[in-house]
Amino acid sequence: MTVNRSENEKKRAFERLLEYVKVWTTSDENSDTVPSTDRQFDLARLLVSEMKEIGIEDARSDEKCYVYGSIPASPGYENRPAIGWLAHLDTAPDFSGQNVRPMVHKNYNGEAIDLPGGITLSPEVFPSLASLKGRTLITTDGTTLLGADDKAGIAEIMTAMETVLDSGMPHGRICIAFTPDEEIGSGAGDLLLPAFGADFAYTIDGGAENEIEYENFNAASAVFAIAGRSVHPGSAKNTMVNASLIACELNGMLPSAEIPSRTEGREGFYHLTSLQGSVDKAEVSYIIRDHSSERFDSKLETLRLIEKVLNEKYGDGTVSLTIKMQYRNMIEKIRPCMHLIENARSVMQELGLEPAEPPVRGGTDGAQLSFRGLPCPNLGTGGYAFHGPYEHITAEGMDTVVKVIVGIIETYASA
Repeated sequence: MTVNRSENEKKRAFERLLEYVKVWTTSDENSDTVPSTDRQFDLARLLVSEMKEIGIEDARSDEKCYVYGSIPASPGYENRPAIGWLAHLDTAPDFSGQNVRPMVHKNYNGEAIDLPGGITLSPEVFPSLASLKGRTLITTDGTTLLGADDKAGIAEIMTAMETVLDSGMPHGRICIAFTPDEEIGSGAGDLLLPAFGADFAYTIDGGAENEIEYENFNAASAVFAIAGRSVHPGSAKNTMVNASLIACELNGMLPSAEIPSRTEGREGFYHLTSLQGSVDKAEVSYIIRDHSSERFDSKLETLRLIEKVLNEKYGDGTVSLTIKMQYRNMIEKIRPCMHLIENARSVMQELGLEPAEPPVRGGTDGAQLSFRGLPCPNLGTGGYAFHGPYEHITAEGMDTVVKVIVGIIETYASA
């Protein structure tokens, strides 16, 4: 069903964003429920209602807070690929996402902005601000994150769907899903692919509006548990085994330059996330990342070798390593479907953008979905400085992303 509304009734994407960010949806990495926080249902219910208002008749959410909807193919276009669009409901637990008070700076002058929360958003720290001069800039008040990651993606998808429905443009089947808990790494895990119904998909969850992302890290977590032997230090010779000292020794066995603060691009790293302990026991936690499968596997072998060497030195059972795989590089699954990238490039170029295709130094829902059988690269939202109080985005950048989404739909309809 098409619901036609006047131009005055239609919302721009940034106007939707200003509403969505006020809904508290922070996920919780310490929770074992799905969704990890019930508050994500608040946004899910709002979106289902809004989807129905714009004409997405089958909009619904399930008991795990996944929102689904679809737009049937135009008559005669049923044989076109079903293209899916995804964004996530939650915001990162890295910084407060409660009581978000967005600020709108019209005709931004490109200079530093002192936010009420006592911080300064400066082009010296965020050089991309200079390129946003003259636009309508949206920021936080400096006390919370903004939530453009990924409520901007939701707003852009919603606005694009309204554009498609109101324009009457021909299209193949369009599938929509909004997922919980992406920020804690489990957003795509319970998405029901048959219910979603897409042949191919895009997540809208990246940075600048000209970004196309289809390479990401291979990722694993690694935890070393160290068992020591605590005795009185006055009689400890040849008896004490200090677990904390072994933890320090262990970390020193890793390449000192392969850490996040010294790597970029496709360079991988060992990231020490936690080191805690005493004489009798210690635990050292890492996340391991690399774009190259071969280098990634080599890093994991290095960790296993360290476990072996330390047990040979201090005795069997002193060090125990647990490795958990998290996600793999989606390029393995995107290569056979490069039309997804080529079509996005073509649309961006028609809009006057120069596509940027940086490797993602992280992971996305698209990586998990690609390995579940749904090829799914990631596109930018137009946002910057996610996960903290410096987060910002522009109304014009969001408008451009809406045009990219609509353009890709048109491209697949005409293929």
